[in-house]
Amino acid sequence: MSRAFLRDDAEGEMPRRNYALPERDDPDFDRIAAQALLEAARVGETQLAERATGYYWGEPRLAPHVERILAEAERTSDERLEQLARRFLR
Repeated sequence: MSRAFLRDDAEGEMPRRNYALPERDDPDFDRIAAQALLEAARVGETQLAERATGYYWGEPRLAPHVERILAEAERTSDERLEQLARRFLR
């Protein structure tokens, strides 16, 4: 994983934001986890979102959701989200 997505002082911290994740058995969990990871990367809290979601950056299981997020980011010209989604999918 790229260090560009990690805050140096994040080790040992608990997530500071509410990622609004449903229960893990909820059918929308993976979709919402993908969104949470990308939004956390936007603000430099990838490691914290990984802890909250239980998924690591680049998790193949989340790829279909990230591809949809990428398409929406392209449609709305959200260049930063496009960049993050493309990095996730590498």
